[in-house]
Amino acid sequence: MPVNLTTVPFGSMPDGSAVKLFVVQNRAGVKLMLSPYGATITELHAPDTAGNFANIVLGFPSLDGYLGPHPHFGCTVGRVANRIRGAQFTLGDQLYPLEANNGPNCLHGGKLGLGRRLWRATALEGADAAGVEFTYISPDGEDGFPGSVQFGAIYTLDEKGIVRLEMSAAVDTPTPINLTNHAYFNLCGAGPRDVLGHELTIAADFYTPLDDTQIPTGEIRSVIGTPLDFRTPKKIGQDIAAIEPGYDHNYVLTSEADSKGLRLAGAVRDPVGGRGLRILTTQPGVQLYTGNHLTGTLLGNGGLYPRFGGLCLETQHFPDAVHHPHFPSIIVEPARPYHHVVEYHLEH
Repeated sequence: MPVNLTTVPFGSMPDGSAVKLFVVQNRAGVKLMLSPYGATITELHAPDTAGNFANIVLGFPSLDGYLGPHPHFGCTVGRVANRIRGAQFTLGDQLYPLEANNGPNCLHGGKLGLGRRLWRATALEGADAAGVEFTYISPDGEDGFPGSVQFGAIYTLDEKGIVRLEMSAAVDTPTPINLTNHAYFNLCGAGPRDVLGHELTIAADFYTPLDDTQIPTGEIRSVIGTPLDFRTPKKIGQDIAAIEPGYDHNYVLTSEADSKGLRLAGAVRDPVGGRGLRILTTQPGVQLYTGNHLTGTLLGNGGLYPRFGGLCLETQHFPDAVHHPHFPSIIVEPARPYHHVVEYHLEH
């Protein structure tokens, strides 16, 4: 088999049920590790230009870390990723109150969301790739959202070192859906070093400005002349002091889609070791988050994670789209299921 798939014990849920970790590795040595708790990327091992491998994703060595408090390391977040203003929305004539877990707003679906639930896992093995299909059925009213939803998240790793994630949602009534993966990348290797020296490019000419609670104002503004301009490669730390407490912004992607509907979201490179990552997506936006609220107290794979210890590029629809009719709609209907592809291309 060109891509090998194995499982190892990862821990136990509070009810005592065992959870396995799926380990996918290609012949070049690239290794992807996946947990059904939160449909989570726990580790991704990639080579630098000298052929030295390191894990480039922040996470924990066992399930216990994910059962405790953590900032969504590597998990699939939803039903609605990012923020919903006032922790409520109206659909039709019905008002739906949600959990306010980020000041006055709802973040990533609430305190639990999809990232803190156990998904069903099915191993996938093909001629050129292997991976795992995760599924989760969310009942009507879960976390305050209407309708029953069958979620899917299929991760695969191929011989070229491409990690592909295909997210889906089938609904029985109109309801908002906006999924993303919340991996924190550090191309130096997960641990005590920050990402301020990483060179970042984002394929966007515009972003959505925020109010003082991190909710979009509704304006779509040019990045030109602002610290948010990453149209050409720029070190993350170059202008970060002008953005307090750091980057946590949605970009409006302006790159053209290819024949498969994928467009470039962004690219990041560690100039020291030479590891690089390109991210392609079918989504209209990407959220840049620079680990602003990491405090050096979470002990994960590789050590304690400092402020700016990881970089998130979360492909998505725009935040708070339920309150902005001119944003691309996130209302999913039974006749039009949700579908979202993101690819992570490793380079060195």
